[in-house]
Amino acid sequence: MTVQQKTTTTPERKNVALVAHDNMKPNLIEWAEKHKDRLVKHNLLATGTTGNLLQKQLNVPVQSLISGPLGGDQQLGGMIAEGKIDVLIFFWDPFEPMPHDPDIKALLRVAAVWNIPIACSVSSANFLVTSPLFENTFERQIPDYEKYLQERL
Repeated sequence: MTVQQKTTTTPERKNVALVAHDNMKPNLIEWAEKHKDRLVKHNLLATGTTGNLLQKQLNVPVQSLISGPLGGDQQLGGMIAEGKIDVLIFFWDPFEPMPHDPDIKALLRVAAVWNIPIACSVSSANFLVTSPLFENTFERQIPDYEKYLQERL
């Protein structure tokens, strides 16, 4: 069964999720410091330790969720499915296998399903935050979940 799509408008002030594996936390912190002026215009959320580090280093409010390995990746995935996350910046370590790799794959999958912008490296994050769409509204296609449920009955 194909899920129908509908258009939604992402607001100017976005909910931006920031995630980084341990080896990538310094890269994310450095990147966030360089783009602080752009990031502070949005609501920032992050998994556990990353959120606490970002809040301390940037001196800006960051809503910290549960640590990734303890369920934070799944918590973010749920928020994406609920329409509560507009952008995902996830600096993951491609060289280090993680015990919670299935959670990471699920997070990236749900972000793709709900068609939110995802950056997984410094270069892609630079492209994302410097895009005019980062500070403006934009339309995107998302699954029409209500229609999907109606068709299943």
